This record gives sequence, structure tokens and C-alpha cells, in this order.
Amino acid sequence: MPNIRHTPEAPTRAQRLAAGVRIDAHRHDEHQIVYAGSGVLAVTTDAGTWFAPGTRALWIPAGTVHAHRAHGHLDLHLVGLPAEDNPLGLDAPTVLAVGPLLRELIVAYTREPPDDTPERRRLLAVLRDRLRASPQDPLRLPTPRDARLAAVCDLVHADPADRRTLAELGAATGASERTLSRLFRRELGMTFPQWRTQSRLYHALRMLAEDTPVTAVAHRCGWSSASAFIDVFRRAFGHTPGVRDRW
Repeated sequence: MPNIRHTPEAPTRAQRLAAGVRIDAHRHDEHQIVYAGSGVLAVTTDAGTWFAPGTRALWIPAGTVHAHRAHGHLDLHLVGLPAEDNPLGLDAPTVLAVGPLLRELIVAYTREPPDDTPERRRLLAVLRDRLRASPQDPLRLPTPRDARLAAVCDLVHADPADRRTLAELGAATGASERTLSRLFRRELGMTFPQWRTQSRLYHALRMLAEDTPVTAVAHRCGWSSASAFIDVFRRAFGHTPGVRDRW
């Protein structure tokens, strides 16, 4: 990521981003919670891409070089925390489930004037408590390092409807199925079907944020039917893709 901006303080604020807007690579000396109340947010680092609809937030540790991308119109909320204040004990970007109470706490904290009042400190204390109680989600696409693995991932990510097997993709890129299977587990920590599902879900969220009909999303992302897509989506996010105000 070239031209990396360094902003010592991670801002706390609410802002709107139009669909397709990018925030170039930058880093803070503080931790940051990033929550999009609408649309879908993608955060990319050298290690991969994390994605979050409106029922999820992203934890970005201090010092992490990252870039943002808006899919759909984002109602973005940012909460900065000092480097010594890590309520989650996490040193890598992580997607967190956001329940109704945590959502309202984040919205209230980012919209109030940034005054150091007792009321605001109590609000932050409750917000931190709810963060610790938030389940973590594996909603990310890790970046492959091996050139053979990267070639296969590029093919799948470029066309989520591609239904070729790992053996067929390997034949197209000059690698054996056994080698690729081993690389998926060793480098990315998941199997090829798991990685492909993550890639398809990422594409699906992007399309849904652009108001693409559910049936069209299912077809373009490689599911055999809309019902199959809805089932996978519900298991991943806890609601159906038709519940528009949830993402």
C-alpha cells in the first residue's frame, strides 16, 4: 500500500460516504472501531480484506495500515481508543457482531460533542463492556502469498459464479489439487470451499448494497438457487438477505 498516511489520533465521529468512495491506506497510533449503520464496509490490509454489513463492526488495532471501501451509501461511525486501551485484547483486525444495544451506544457516542464529561465517560465504559461481549466473526478474505494459490484465488474472486473444482482450477494455473489444498489450509487457515464461500458472500454483500435483487445476486455469485443462497446468508449473518435495513 503506497503513500501511507499517518494520523496519530484515530478520529471519533460520524460521517457519510457515497457508494464507491475509498479512503486510501493510512494508520493511526490508536485503536479504532469502525461501524457502518448502512451499506457494506470493506477494510483491506496487507493480510487480507475484512467486510462488514450493518450488523457488524470492525476492530482495527493501533498501527495497522488499512484502507476503506464503501459499498452502497455508508452511514459511518468511528470510535477511537488510546493504544493502551484495548478492551478486546486483539492485535489483528476483527469483525464483531453488533447487537441493538451496542449499535445505539456507538451511534450515540459518535454523534455527541467530544467533551470529556462524566456522562460521556460512562457511555464509553458501557460501550467497552458491550464490545467485550460481542461475538467475533470470520468475515474476511485472507491474502495468499504463494503465487500458485494467488492465481487460483484471483480466478475465483474475479468470477464468483465460476463453479470449477479445485482440481480444474489447478489445471488452469499449473498446480496440483493436493498442493493447492495444502496451501489453502497452511496460508489461509481454511479449505478451498470455505474460502470460495467467503468470496461469494463478499460479492453478494456488495451487490445487495447496490440494490441488486436477491435472485440475481444468487445467480451471479454461483449459488444453484436463491434458496441455497438465502440459507448460506442466514447462517453467516443471522438474517435473510431480504432484510434490507439490517445491512
